[in-house]
Amino acid sequence: MEPTTDAPAILTERHGSVLVITINRPQVRNAIDGAAAHGIAAAIDELDGDDSLSAGVLTGAGGFFCAGMDLGAFARGDAPWIEGRGFAGITQRASVKPLIAAIEGFAVAGGLEIALSCDLIVAAAGAKLGIPETKRSLVAAGGGLLRLPRRMPYHLVMELALTGDPMPAERFHAFGVVNRVADPGEALTVALELAATLAKNGPLALVASKRIVQEQQDWSLEEMWLKQAEIAGPVLMSADAREGAVAFKEKREPVWTSS
Repeated sequence: MEPTTDAPAILTERHGSVLVITINRPQVRNAIDGAAAHGIAAAIDELDGDDSLSAGVLTGAGGFFCAGMDLGAFARGDAPWIEGRGFAGITQRASVKPLIAAIEGFAVAGGLEIALSCDLIVAAAGAKLGIPETKRSLVAAGGGLLRLPRRMPYHLVMELALTGDPMPAERFHAFGVVNRVADPGEALTVALELAATLAKNGPLALVASKRIVQEQQDWSLEEMWLKQAEIAGPVLMSADAREGAVAFKEKREPVWTSS
């Protein structure tokens, strides 16, 4: 029998200028159904649409991150994809603002693909990460097979993809996929500390820097400086850029206006 709960599939909570987004389906290991996908998409819209928010943290309830797609819901015709956004409302189009994944326990299958859609990853020591889809004659088509080869060595990605066996967070940290390894139970705390560091910086510069890093992979040598200038130029001419320089000279914390 399918576990049921009246609790919202996705929770949001504000910590200053940081929005914490929690996948709240521990009864199914935070597996993603249609409601969860739409909830994640709505939370991302909340993050991007509020000028008082600078960054987000995405985590899971119950001591683990996410087990991927809710196969029971999928079998009933409840698809966890959103047009234009992809699996879980995030894998094809995530937030414009910086987003950090905070992983406890495990992030496997679509759960790892959700984490890979974020800009930074904090994982608890010993947490298991992997793409086990081949064990069920499925394919990690939510971005795992597209993003991992750009971030890890070829043969290691092949091992993950073809065996379906997970690896510990420490292994992913060694290759730079995981940014911070936290003590068990402390992934969210460490992610919030990291998010607070980001949130001190200019919000316009955060968005522009993220966009340049993401988009430059497709730029040719001839166009890279022009395209960078198109994104960075408005930020360099902004009131916030002047405020950053003045605050530095006056030895005080800057006051950003996102303008």
